[in-house]
Amino acid sequence: MNEPTDEQAATSYIGPKAYVGGSARVTGSARVTGSARVTGLARVTGSAWVGGSAYVGDSAWVGGLARVTGSAYVGGSAQVGGDGIINKTSDYVCVGPALSSARWTTAHRDRKIGVRVNCGCFSGTVAEFESAIEQTHAKNAPALAQYRAFVALIKAHFAAADMMEQS
Repeated sequence: MNEPTDEQAATSYIGPKAYVGGSARVTGSARVTGSARVTGLARVTGSAWVGGSAYVGDSAWVGGLARVTGSAYVGGSAQVGGDGIINKTSDYVCVGPALSSARWTTAHRDRKIGVRVNCGCFSGTVAEFESAIEQTHAKNAPALAQYRAFVALIKAHFAAADMMEQS
């Protein structure tokens, strides 16, 4: 489907070797370049860029000023936004769904804040997410326990990824 739809034609760009197929959409001033692929129900919006041999699929969303490059794969229900930077698959983690809301929580590298967490309408640092879940789920012990486990997994994921890069 490399011919842009009317919605895509505004300012988005799909390179000659890039592929956008299925029900995937590239909108706004987003760009898909190189041999990158965007498929399924995926959305690339805003000023986001998917390049190299990266793949965005399933119902994933990449927006804002986010960049997905290299041989990274972003899929499932992942949400990559802000100043996100995904050069490899270990640059993000998606956990869920939450028992209380059926939402998925995505954490990814971010050029400005280190690691960004996106969950529902929340987008911010890991510390801000920890504070938000404590306030939001103070009276719902099972939900709070699950979100605390999500935070522990996010921290462990990025600590392990950092250790692997150093070795």
